[in-house]
Amino acid sequence: MSELLFAAEQREGVFSAMRECGKLMRAAHDMETTDGAITDKAGPANFVTVYDLKVQEKLILALAELFPTAGFFAEEKENPPELLEQGLCFIIDPIDGTTNFIHGLHCSAISVALYEKKQPLFGAVYDPYMDEMFWAVRGQGAFLNQRPIRVADRPLEKALVAFGSSPYNRLELGNAFFQKLYAVFLATADIRRGGSAALDLCNVAAGRTDVFFEEVLSPWDYAAGILILSEAGATVTDLRGQPLKIGEKSSVLTANAILHHKMLGLLS
Repeated sequence: MSELLFAAEQREGVFSAMRECGKLMRAAHDMETTDGAITDKAGPANFVTVYDLKVQEKLILALAELFPTAGFFAEEKENPPELLEQGLCFIIDPIDGTTNFIHGLHCSAISVALYEKKQPLFGAVYDPYMDEMFWAVRGQGAFLNQRPIRVADRPLEKALVAFGSSPYNRLELGNAFFQKLYAVFLATADIRRGGSAALDLCNVAAGRTDVFFEEVLSPWDYAAGILILSEAGATVTDLRGQPLKIGEKSSVLTANAILHHKMLGLLS
């Protein structure tokens, strides 16, 4: 099974499907002035576009050909919890950073992870604007395109900290969150808000930033990224220091082991 799953030609098949979907994203235009292109979902600033739906459909069709027995747990569909218990299952975010995407701010990504009974086997995050494919296979390291990547070892005072503001939960979390963020800002080199959690996680894995944290993320936001991070040497937990429970919404904190411990103290 593992030789089949992780054969280079199959990985390239997944990458090819993601790159084809990236072409759809790069071709998008005039969404805010096109009738029916954007739909509001539950919660503030929570949108879905026709491109989210097109990318998801295209990905599922392509991945089902490569892995006929796999299930699909994806953002823009109903997802029975038992999906993640039944052998192989892809966890897909067709466009992570939809608000960026709508505004034409080129910081969005396609995220695909393959799990087996809630254990990560493979993860990939593709930035179609930079043509960067972050990926990892369990036990085989993390890569950006074909280059191995590793989490940075900068000290706290020199750390560049990325964060997500959990905009869908702003009313209940916003005030306390920004108080914590101010403490982080004072203790580190600077802070950054990218708008795509999947890319933010990968940037920590690649050593471009040193920390990422957010109060609430969905499984498709972090499923691929947490494997890439783990294979790049990062520590990944929730904001209480507990392991993430795949399939559930969760807070996320990641950094190298020393910074992770210090960040837990800052954010507690």
